[in-house]
Amino acid sequence: MPLPKLTRVKQTFDTTRLDDAYGAVAAGLKSLGLDRKIKPGARVAITAGSRGIQNLVRMTRAAVDTVKAMGGQPFIVPAMGSHGGATDEGQKTLLADLGISEGAMGCPVVSSVQVEEIGRTPSGHPVYFSKDALHADGVIAVNRVKLHTIFRGDVESGLCKILAVGLGKHRGAQQIHRIGTQPFLVETARVILDKAPILAGVAVLENSLDETMEVHVVPRERFEATDVALLQRCWQVLPRVPFDPLDVLVVDEMGKNISGTGMDTNIIGIGGRVGGKMTMGTPVVSTIVVLGLTPETHGNANGIGLADLTTRRLVDSIDYKSTYTNVLTTRLWSAGRLPVIMESDREAVEVAVGDAPLDEIRLVRIKDTLHLEELEISEALLPEARKLDLCIVSEPRPLSFDNAGRIHPF
Repeated sequence: MPLPKLTRVKQTFDTTRLDDAYGAVAAGLKSLGLDRKIKPGARVAITAGSRGIQNLVRMTRAAVDTVKAMGGQPFIVPAMGSHGGATDEGQKTLLADLGISEGAMGCPVVSSVQVEEIGRTPSGHPVYFSKDALHADGVIAVNRVKLHTIFRGDVESGLCKILAVGLGKHRGAQQIHRIGTQPFLVETARVILDKAPILAGVAVLENSLDETMEVHVVPRERFEATDVALLQRCWQVLPRVPFDPLDVLVVDEMGKNISGTGMDTNIIGIGGRVGGKMTMGTPVVSTIVVLGLTPETHGNANGIGLADLTTRRLVDSIDYKSTYTNVLTTRLWSAGRLPVIMESDREAVEVAVGDAPLDEIRLVRIKDTLHLEELEISEALLPEARKLDLCIVSEPRPLSFDNAGRIHPF
C-alpha cells in the first residue's frame, strides 16, 4: 500500500542553556548558608525522580558533593510515587538506568516505599511521607518544573509535586490521585514543608530542546512561589507540533522517561482522553499511532490508551504489573487500555492513512513528545511549513521500513 512521502523539517527554538549545571547547584546550596544547618555527620536525603531530566546526574552529584563538603552524610532517596512497580528494587533500578547509582553518586541509594503519616491537610486527609526522608536530618528536593499532563493549576509538576507525590511514595501518590491532584497537591506539600526536615529545593527549567535552561536553588519557604513562577516560563518554552489539525500523528516511542503519560498530552492535544481538559495550544489529531516503548521505561506503558493504533512489538514489551500499578495509582483507567494492535509498524501506519489521498493527508512523524526540534511531515503540510519559516532539511522521501516492517530509526 502506498504511503505519503515525508519531508524532514526543523523548528527554531530558544536554545538558551546553562552550561554548568553542577556549578549552579553547588553555588546555590552554598548561598543558602546550609553549612550552618548541616552539622558534622548529619544525614541528608537528596531526592531523585524517575524522569529523564537533562543533567540530572551532574546536579544530583553536585548536591552530594556539597553536602559532603559541609560535613554531612548524603544519601539518595527515590522520589517517584508508584513508579518502578512501587517496589524498593524497582525504583532503585529505574534510578540506576538514569545514571543515579551508589558508584556514580559516591553515596548510598536508600530505596524503600515505606511511609509514615506526618499530619493532616485542612480538609482532614492524612499526609504520607517517605520514612527514610522523614528520619534524615535534612532533605534536598531536586526536580524539573514542567506542565502537568492531566491538570491545570498555578502549581503543576515541580518541587511541591516531588514532595507530595514523589516522596509520598505509592500510598501518598495513590491518595492524591484519588482525591484530586489540584489543589490537594499543594495542601499536602504545605504540610510536608511544615513537618518534614526540608532544607532546600533545586528547581530546574528546561528549554525546548530538553536542555538545562535555568537552575533555581531555593529555601523551603520559596518552594510554592518558585513552582508558580517557573510554570509561567514553561508555557513560553513549551515545544509544539506546529500543525493543527492533523489526520495522523506517528510517534516512534513513548515511555515514563518521556512523560508521566508516556506521551505528553500538552503536545498531542488530547488531555481530555485521560480525565483532564483539552490543553491549550495543541493540535486536534484524528489518529495517533505509537510504535514502540523506550528501553528506559522498563515496560511501563502507562498512557498507551492515548493512542488509537499500536504495534505487536510494543504490546509484547509491556510489563503489565508495572503499567497497572501506575494506572491503579492515578485511577485514569483509559491510560491503560490497549489501542487497536497491528502486527508491524508498516501496517499500523498504513491503517492510519487508510484510503486518504496522499497529496491531501496531514501527517506528522515525531521521535517522541520530548524531542520536537525535527519533524517529518507529509507534502500537504509543506506550504504551512514554509509560512512558519521552518527549515526544510530533506527532499520528500518514502517512509523506510526493514523486511519485518519495522520503521527505521528517526
